[in-house]
Amino acid sequence: MAEMAVSSLIDRLLHLLTQEAKLLGGIHGEVADIKDELESIQSFLKDADAKAAAEQDIDEGVKTWVKQVREVAFHIAVAIDQYLLQVALHDPHPSGFRGTLQKTTHLLKTIIPRHKIAAKIQEIKASVQKINERSKRYGFQSTAQGSCSGARSISWNNDPRKDSLYLDDADVVGIESSIDELISWLVGGSPHRTVVSVVGMGGLGKTTLTKKVYDNQMVRGYFDYHAWISVSQSYKIEDLLRSIIKQFCEDRKELPLSGIDAMDEQLLVNKLRDYLPQKRYVVVFDDVWKIEFWDSIKNSLPDNHVGGRIIITTRNCEVANYCKKSSPVCVYKLQPLPRDKAWELFCKRAFQFDCEGHCPAILEKLSHDIVEKCGGLPLAIVAISSLLSTKEKTMFEWKNLHDSLGFEFGRNPHLSSVNKILSLSFEDLPYNLKSCFLYLGMYPEDYSINCIRLIRQWIAEGFVKGIEGKTLEEVAQEYLIELIHRSLVQVSEVKLDGKVRRCRLHDLLHEIVLQKMKDLSFCHVLLKQELSFDGLIQRMSVNKVSYNVLKGFKDKKIHSLLLFNLDELPKSFMSPFFSDFKLLKVMDFEEAPLDHIPKDVGSLFHLRYLSLRNTKVKNLPKSIGKLQNLETLDLKQTLVSELPIEINRLRKLRHLLAYYHDYGLDFSLASQKGVKIQKGVECLEELQKLYFVDLNHGGVDLVKEMGKLRQLRKLGVKNLSKESMRALCASIATMNHLQSLDIASISEDEIIDLQSISTPPQCLQRLYIKGHLEKFPDWIPKLQHLVKLGIYWSKLNEDPMKALQNLPNLLELEISRQAYNGEQLHIKMGGFPKLEILNLQFLNALHLLMIDEGALPLLEKFVIGRSPQLKEVPCGILHLRNLKELRFIDMHKEFEESLDPEQGSHYWIIEHVPIVYLLHKVCTGFYDLEARILRSKHLTRS
Repeated sequence: MAEMAVSSLIDRLLHLLTQEAKLLGGIHGEVADIKDELESIQSFLKDADAKAAAEQDIDEGVKTWVKQVREVAFHIAVAIDQYLLQVALHDPHPSGFRGTLQKTTHLLKTIIPRHKIAAKIQEIKASVQKINERSKRYGFQSTAQGSCSGARSISWNNDPRKDSLYLDDADVVGIESSIDELISWLVGGSPHRTVVSVVGMGGLGKTTLTKKVYDNQMVRGYFDYHAWISVSQSYKIEDLLRSIIKQFCEDRKELPLSGIDAMDEQLLVNKLRDYLPQKRYVVVFDDVWKIEFWDSIKNSLPDNHVGGRIIITTRNCEVANYCKKSSPVCVYKLQPLPRDKAWELFCKRAFQFDCEGHCPAILEKLSHDIVEKCGGLPLAIVAISSLLSTKEKTMFEWKNLHDSLGFEFGRNPHLSSVNKILSLSFEDLPYNLKSCFLYLGMYPEDYSINCIRLIRQWIAEGFVKGIEGKTLEEVAQEYLIELIHRSLVQVSEVKLDGKVRRCRLHDLLHEIVLQKMKDLSFCHVLLKQELSFDGLIQRMSVNKVSYNVLKGFKDKKIHSLLLFNLDELPKSFMSPFFSDFKLLKVMDFEEAPLDHIPKDVGSLFHLRYLSLRNTKVKNLPKSIGKLQNLETLDLKQTLVSELPIEINRLRKLRHLLAYYHDYGLDFSLASQKGVKIQKGVECLEELQKLYFVDLNHGGVDLVKEMGKLRQLRKLGVKNLSKESMRALCASIATMNHLQSLDIASISEDEIIDLQSISTPPQCLQRLYIKGHLEKFPDWIPKLQHLVKLGIYWSKLNEDPMKALQNLPNLLELEISRQAYNGEQLHIKMGGFPKLEILNLQFLNALHLLMIDEGALPLLEKFVIGRSPQLKEVPCGILHLRNLKELRFIDMHKEFEESLDPEQGSHYWIIEHVPIVYLLHKVCTGFYDLEARILRSKHLTRS
């Protein structure tokens, strides 16, 4: 896996040599030579990595060689970072005679450190050349010689999956309903050839489930021909076709075809097709990895219109999707075992010969903790419980395994199968996705990771390769989706539009990732009070550790630091912090106990990502303007109210996020504050996200400058006034890529005239308007891609539903805070075809809400609240058959009484809704509601 480090380094060197050659100055030739040598080494590394992954015997000398390659890659990166830092810190920028004099002075001051670093790079170059020469001694084949395509597999003798083919029914738990459903797909449905794909992460039981279905007597009797093919990562299509033909011959009780072993692919396909006219077949391809696998076998198993079935088990749902090109596909996403079934399986294995099959009371808590750690993964449950079945049933033995589970995966033969199976998915990744995947291990166990945060860190690390026509963020999003599709990353929260908001690692994958990060010197996770560390450290994740411990790592050339659950970060520690970690690229202080940033933050030349989110920081030092590589500055929920003018020097800045929401206040224009920025913002041409900007500072000139930020995807402004309105509309018209717009006026009475936006951004997906609208903008109903719309304090007199109900992709609509002053709202038949969430609150004049039958066909959540004139339950709710949740907030007393399940006159209207909340305001603030849940028989408090 040293190839991962070398490939990443080559990409970086190539970028430096082509895009930033001037920075390299006198070491340009040496860097070019190093790149060439590394490229030569790279091809041999793939062969070494493949042998290691396949667990072939590897000479100790080879292991040492691979380790040396990884270390030299680290030293190259550090040396170049140090050289670029020296160049940057002593480039004073002034021009003219004074500028020339200053530059000359600085050159004289830095010539010695630069010379030392250049000498170090010369030394590294010689080291790389020696390593390259040694590679030829170990008999590696380069990928150019065709030895390795990146496919890695486990030999059958060592393959833990073979056990799943021979399990008795008594050993199988929790898949009975899955078996029944898959059988129905096979013996029922369309007469056309159909692909049934069983998808899930490694160890989930795909092979076990499919084998039980394949061996079922109903399935055996329904099909004329049957074949089970184990594919895995390395296969030859001719071998697979021969195996199918041989198994078909067994079904016909025939001898194998004469000369079959000498047939080429084309002849094998023809022979196979000859077997199948008017014959019903079922063929299982177990453990398919390659997306394009379908192209290899689709012609050999024709659609003969008699109900042929092809079953594919895979970890990657894209394998199943690819088959849709030429066949109907049914996808069965196998889920982890529920807790009760996981516990049943654990007890069945751990206590099969003891305690009458039951867990002793003294071991119950630890046993439940161990089962929880397995996350419903049958392979892990069986392996761990089988290991425990060999041990004494004592607290000591149980706790010992519980506390060292991650370590045991790497060394205990009972658990090696889990490590092998889960590691296969990692080995199959391309090197850039390996780095992205390992990065998730920097977050604590069970941590729900903000996907946008993760993606920005990937970009800052240089893991994301640019693709023409796409932003780096879009490419990184594709990386994340691929990791999800490969069943390596779990989705923990999804946005309304289907995009992933938060993700996580399965607990066992997290343990394996921690070990791989350690083995590869990818990241050091600091969980205990270590005073020093001897190995290489590129990145560090600190969790629940005293800040004092970090002092022992200040000379380790760390370039990424993530902090979690720290109790304190005093000024005495922070003052020398940046001088101790000069090569930082990623610095994440989110939720750290931090109230200031040292003045020398500008010395971090390489810093690309700086997050102070949810800290108590009040001011940014002027030196922030020296961070010429900074891409993300996250100031959300900090106390920073004004940015220094030096921010405008950050030409590479892509994301500037700064606001403070006071959740102790009721929702109002004053409860959320933006930041003041200075004129000159037009220089930030790479900016994609800018929110929230306080327009009460900077005036019309600042607003006009914002019109030159043509790459903006998200813009939020506060304190919009009449004077700056027209300039803002003109600026918005130039933002062709804008996807999210949030506009708030200086007061509830200040009129927002958005009508003058001549060409509204056609990509707009989210729009929030907070202020008085004299007229509803006629361009809003034309926004074909709009997904979310919120209007507040708009004081509209005309029913906005008429204008909005034909928006084709609108998923969420909120009309609140006197956004509408009329007495009636009418949602007509066919209105809002895709709307899932509707929120109508603080509409003081509303008397009547009419919902026609056929309106809101997909509505799932409906909130009605704080509208004192609305005294009757809208009877149109009866038509909303897809509704899952209904909330009424601070409604009139007689309105609530009419909903009583026993005596309410309108209970019949909402009886079909699974859950209905009655909420009441109990205090000031954003989270100010007490809920009562309306059930079928009675009202209960929750």
